[in-house]
Amino acid sequence: MEDLVIRDADVVDGSGAPSYRADVVVDGGRIVSIVKEAAAAGCQRPRATRELDAEGLVLSPGFIDMHAHSDLALLRDPDHSAKAAQGVTLEVLGQDGLSYAPVDDRTLAGVRRAIAGWNGYGDDVDFDWRSVGEYLDRLDRGVAVNAAYLVPQGTVRALAVGWEDREATGAELDRMRRLVAEGLEQGAVGLSSGLTYTPGMYAPDAELTELCRVVARYGGYYCPHHRSYGAGALRAYEEMVRLARAAGCALHLAHATMNFGVNRGRAPELLALLDEALASGADISLDTYPYTPGCTTLVALLPSWASEGGPEEILRRLADEGTAERIRRHLEVTGSDGCHGVPVEWDTVEISGVGDPALAAYVGRTVRESADLRGESPWTTARRLLLADRLAPTILQHVGHEENVRAIMRHRVHTGGSDGILQGAKPHPRAYGTFPHYLGHYVRELGVLSLEECVAHLTSRPAARLRLPDRGLVREGYKADLVLFDPATVAAGSTFAEPRVLPTGIPHVLVDGRFVIEDGRRTDVLAGRSVRRTPVGTG
Repeated sequence: MEDLVIRDADVVDGSGAPSYRADVVVDGGRIVSIVKEAAAAGCQRPRATRELDAEGLVLSPGFIDMHAHSDLALLRDPDHSAKAAQGVTLEVLGQDGLSYAPVDDRTLAGVRRAIAGWNGYGDDVDFDWRSVGEYLDRLDRGVAVNAAYLVPQGTVRALAVGWEDREATGAELDRMRRLVAEGLEQGAVGLSSGLTYTPGMYAPDAELTELCRVVARYGGYYCPHHRSYGAGALRAYEEMVRLARAAGCALHLAHATMNFGVNRGRAPELLALLDEALASGADISLDTYPYTPGCTTLVALLPSWASEGGPEEILRRLADEGTAERIRRHLEVTGSDGCHGVPVEWDTVEISGVGDPALAAYVGRTVRESADLRGESPWTTARRLLLADRLAPTILQHVGHEENVRAIMRHRVHTGGSDGILQGAKPHPRAYGTFPHYLGHYVRELGVLSLEECVAHLTSRPAARLRLPDRGLVREGYKADLVLFDPATVAAGSTFAEPRVLPTGIPHVLVDGRFVIEDGRRTDVLAGRSVRRTPVGTG
């Protein structure tokens, strides 16, 4: 007998086609049979060791988070309910050009400091890997959900060039090409960049194009956090499309938003740009989260020249009065490139997390609110916090526009990505709520997408980008990465006031045919493994 039969489910299979009622049989981690309308047809119904009554529930493929920051969270937190309880069965790590492989000891120390705001410093993690393959091997010891990995271009540049703002030598560019190729050979699915983050931001287009040519040879994709989501957003999108086409590389635009006042209502211009490129043969996809505020680190707002040399050099410049005044002028008057070319508005910058518990009073307040309480300028407050917390603070940036969010999520190449930072006392609610928020708010309440359309955005579309031959659809022979949810009640529990609340209406989640969420509760199952690029796809 098979392991499990899920009876009388309303199957939304991920293709975008209308739902149907069926019994779905799972065995050995795969879907082995689908019997449509079994009860109505009066046919012999499948039997299994275990039967689950799915009356009133939708059965869909597990959701794929195309932009996740769980690089250390998966290792330190076996529970990982933040994602598992949303129905996420696969996350794509290594985002925004900065992660923990490939590294040497020197580079690892700098990366840990640079992205402490995303993942914590990692004192509770044994960094017993250096290569991409070794990191994926570490995941294969067992984690809550599956994970794929992007080679992080900023980390590669730090390893080959350092943290300086200069062009790479020929020998350094050759080394970067080799590092990217090795990462792809070891299983990475593509290359990410963080082009407003040090040191990835220092790479000129010619360098990025050369690395993307390597990615193209291996059938991977390029996933840039590009150079501006503010004043230069459309130019930055055009740059990425042009670069990827020159390299012959597939392009996936990370958290593809149009933010700040200069971009209110301008999503149609972005979509027209993408439609033109798609019509001429470009291979493009994108992801978004279904919220208006963004989330990053406070230090990321600084101008790029202030970040040259890495974290210790940033702290040195902040401590110097004259240099700190130059930084302030770039932030508040000129519009720093770290703040996307827009002068910072401190009343939109909310502190969401700190590394030092002694600084917890700043969390949940905007920089301006904390400054007013202290009777000082916002820059004085921001500078003090960066120095005291050694660059660890994370922020919410309330600069998005709802009409842009809705327009972009409707596009035919759109996929879902949480961009969820799990660090900090008050993280962005997208970390715990992205996928149920799509289903509850934008499908059921607003009707922006139909249920079948939305599930396709969250399952088969990302699976196609990742070249997954047996995930992303409810099909016989496919991996049994599945989610059962109640379409009438599914909703994000997380809010900006209470961001760590788990969703409702998702009683069951299976990874590799095993329950990681059962009856709404996390089990002790660690069925997740690395999902690696192969010459014929990803498996």
